[in-house]
Amino acid sequence: MGGRTINVLNVAEKPSVAKSVATILSRNQGLRIREGRSRYNKIFEFSYSIRGQPCHMLVTTSVTGHLMELEFRRALPKWHSCDPAELYHAPVRKYVPEDKKGYQENIRRGSEEMPVAWARFSALIDREIHEAVQNLVEPNQWFADAVDARQEIDLRIGASFTRFQTMLLRDAFAMDSVTDDKNLVLSYGPCQFPTLGFIVERYWEIQSHEPEEFWTINCSHRSDEGLATFNWMRGNMFDYTSAVIIYEMCVEEPTATVTNVRHHERLKYPPHPLNTIELEKRASRYFRMSSEQTMKVAEELYQAGFISYPRTETDTFPSRTDLHTIVEEQQGHPDWGSYAQRLLDSGAGLWRNPSSGGHDDKAHPPIQPTKFSTGESGWREEHWKLYELVVRHFLACVSQPAVGAETIIELDIAGELFSASGRVILAGRICVKNYLDVYRFESWGGSMIPPYVVGQQFIPTALTLDSGVTRPPPLLSEADLLSCMDKEGIGTDATMHDHIKKLLDRFLTQPRTLTCVSRQLIFEYGESLVMGYDDMGYKLWKPYLRAVMERDMKAVSEGAKSKAEVLASSLQQMKACFLDARLNKVKLFEAMEVFFERSNRSGGDEQHVAGEVVRRCGLCQEADMVLKRSRDGNFMVGCLGFPQVENAIWLPGPVSEAAVTTNICNICTPGPVYKIQFKFRLLEIPPNYNANHLGCIGGCDETLIQLIEICGTGSRMPARGRGPTAPSSNGYQSNTRQGSCIYCQETGHSSSGCPSQLSVSRNARSRGMNHHNEGTSVSCSTCGTPCALRTANTANNRGRKFYSCPSRDCNFFVWEDSVNNGTGGSSLGSNTGRTSNASRNSGRGRGNRGGLHAAATAFVSATGDPVSGRRCFVCGDPSHFANGCPNRGT
Repeated sequence: MGGRTINVLNVAEKPSVAKSVATILSRNQGLRIREGRSRYNKIFEFSYSIRGQPCHMLVTTSVTGHLMELEFRRALPKWHSCDPAELYHAPVRKYVPEDKKGYQENIRRGSEEMPVAWARFSALIDREIHEAVQNLVEPNQWFADAVDARQEIDLRIGASFTRFQTMLLRDAFAMDSVTDDKNLVLSYGPCQFPTLGFIVERYWEIQSHEPEEFWTINCSHRSDEGLATFNWMRGNMFDYTSAVIIYEMCVEEPTATVTNVRHHERLKYPPHPLNTIELEKRASRYFRMSSEQTMKVAEELYQAGFISYPRTETDTFPSRTDLHTIVEEQQGHPDWGSYAQRLLDSGAGLWRNPSSGGHDDKAHPPIQPTKFSTGESGWREEHWKLYELVVRHFLACVSQPAVGAETIIELDIAGELFSASGRVILAGRICVKNYLDVYRFESWGGSMIPPYVVGQQFIPTALTLDSGVTRPPPLLSEADLLSCMDKEGIGTDATMHDHIKKLLDRFLTQPRTLTCVSRQLIFEYGESLVMGYDDMGYKLWKPYLRAVMERDMKAVSEGAKSKAEVLASSLQQMKACFLDARLNKVKLFEAMEVFFERSNRSGGDEQHVAGEVVRRCGLCQEADMVLKRSRDGNFMVGCLGFPQVENAIWLPGPVSEAAVTTNICNICTPGPVYKIQFKFRLLEIPPNYNANHLGCIGGCDETLIQLIEICGTGSRMPARGRGPTAPSSNGYQSNTRQGSCIYCQETGHSSSGCPSQLSVSRNARSRGMNHHNEGTSVSCSTCGTPCALRTANTANNRGRKFYSCPSRDCNFFVWEDSVNNGTGGSSLGSNTGRTSNASRNSGRGRGNRGGLHAAATAFVSATGDPVSGRRCFVCGDPSHFANGCPNRGT
């Protein structure tokens, strides 16, 4: 070492980083700046010493982003230059774009025949930069191979599928509602498409959700110490009659007895050290910032030296990290400075070494503050919010967990159990907040409840039978979407926000509102692409294929697999999917037809591809009627002249698969009418029907007519989503704009009212209903009304079948197994009901009621009124409940 001065070329990733590195290394002494070959790229010169070796340092930048790009050779970049399938093995080349030639020349002139080393740092601060330059490492070829593999795989898959679906569909359908640009690209990306799949899948779950009414009993008690709300430990009950039976039992014996009181200490732990995904998720939750905006602001804070490198998968601090020094730098802050001082006070006992989140990318540490600031000139609100989040998060993760006391109270009312939980005050304190004192984004949660002791009895202040309906899951927030991507291995910490942005830029999704991009809705053609590939049977919109590729590319970065091996396996698999998708392109046409009209720009070659022809349309006499699926997943036979001709036959709802055969019906006219091979969902049809059926939609098939009568059809008005729809009691359901019957071809009546079909329909209805109800009803012992067989959904009797009277004026109820055992049923107002209830209560050992009075208690429904249509449990009088019955106890 020592001797003559050597030239050292330092290449940074961005001009701002080059300037910061040069300023730090030169300590702003003797720093000279001159123009480079690119007008955007200056060269910084100064003297420096690396391990005692005098150096003439030149700092420049490569480019903002990658200097080199990947493309197909020769004329292949032109879309119509080749079959898209050839792109899986076509030659590719790396090249420098024209606008980056200046950067290339800067590096070429300074780096000829020079040895190359890597300065690894994670923050633009003095100690990190000097340490990195004094401890240079060899470049990692495995990392470079992994980047190359990902770039090539994404280029080949994305280009092939994007060209295929754009050229196939763009001109065939009128998609002007998506964008005014006639050169719309129907983009496909190996990460982008599964990301879209998460959004579509959740949207389908919401659309297919069928609200189900439930009932629950709620109990509250107000005392001098406060109010406690108790929840029914059965949860929600989905049978009204059963819920009312239990509720009236509670009303008749409303004394609540405390059976259990449990106190335990509860810890709320601070978060793990901050990585990129958590930064994006928390910024989305706390500030409603999009992941793209978060990364842009974080990058600016990093380049200005205020936080460490924001693109990291690591949530574990290396042992060499000087955590105390980072805290010391924050002691002077007006908002959290006093907390930092408490952390450094060993007597306070607040310090705790941070826990490990279990992730370490071996490249960069967790995101942490690197410079003190109370706000800088030029900072926008987003800069301050993100800087505050990083600092508070760091201070929280080196702090003790919050400590609190939680109490759980359990009650017994007429044998029914209720519970409440909440915080209580112990030793004059609710909890020791610890990290929650600085991490204002979280709170302890929970409510205060009064103290209770085992054996204590009271009459509830309110005992209500409340109803509700099940709710669908919410739309995915951006934080939820990032969690899905992270869990399934879609993208990397540095690219996930880019994939979400591409969905917006390429019109595959849209923000829910103009002011909030944290919740996504799907655009129609994004949904139609997912639907089309799903109908093919290929889960290209699912994360599995890409997750395997990501694991393979990680293996390349670790030296466990070669680049060539991963390229070969990934591209072979995706080419097979591509070829099959092209063979099944009819599914894409069918899915697009759900949302879009045919375009005048279409050459017509694909007009009759979008569905399997069943017969000629009897309404327009020109176009074919083809088998297709509606947007809710139900099958129909519709005219290709839609929307000018609205003629559709809706098929039975339980159809899971359908395919047109070459068999021609020899009964229905005008022909030919091709028969359809159906497969029904076995659990949705009566037991004596076959799951497989070769049927005709011309009107002669009684099996189809019966199944429509029994099970209903798909939706008459298509609704977005893939879930079930309300059944119809009509026969073959048809939409015809001009009112022509599809059976007899006459106008003046619809197909559902065709005289030639009414007798068949009536007979089928009679047969279907008799079959459906055979052996599944008993007569009410009170009013004689047939009582249908139903299934309980309670915790203790889930799946048990019972009969109940449909009349609102009768309370007949009996379990099916009681009927089978010969014990019969009973009306709730009968002596049998009273006797069984008295017997039930007599063995509970409830003890002395202690002079408590039920008259001061309200027993009402969710609206505050008595439960409508119900009677007194004791005498059957609808004017009062059992607890106020004058005949009670007689």
